[in-house]
Amino acid sequence: MKLGDLKPGDGARKNRKRLGRGPGSGTGKTAGRGNKGYHSRSGSKRRAWFEGGQMPLQRRLPKRGFSNKRFKKVFQIVNIGRLSDMNEKEINIELMTEKGLIKPNAIPVKVLGNGVLDSGITVSAHSFSETAKDKIEKAGGKAIVV
Repeated sequence: MKLGDLKPGDGARKNRKRLGRGPGSGTGKTAGRGNKGYHSRSGSKRRAWFEGGQMPLQRRLPKRGFSNKRFKKVFQIVNIGRLSDMNEKEINIELMTEKGLIKPNAIPVKVLGNGVLDSGITVSAHSFSETAKDKIEKAGGKAIVV
């Protein structure tokens, strides 16, 4: 068998319905669109959410909850494990940006307590989680809020 011999299986391809080709075709005159009305005209669209004039689902359901997007505080996150890998005594935001831990933009930095800290280091950041602060102070370091 060659590529030129390939053809689709029986019944895999079907001729399209030829609309408006006389009464003998079964889809003549109105071309299967019925008589008059919005959907008999060209340009009519049956949208997925339209329910035939019935009150749509998104309007029947009650509104729930609220969004705090406007006042949400967004942080760049750095874990303690990443800071201990740096082998530095003093770590500040500039150093974190230099090492590629955070992006150099105006978004504040928060230090989280995931990971193990062996030596005492001084960390300067905008915010600290409770566990991060505890781990830094237990290791003999300082957590300085900028």
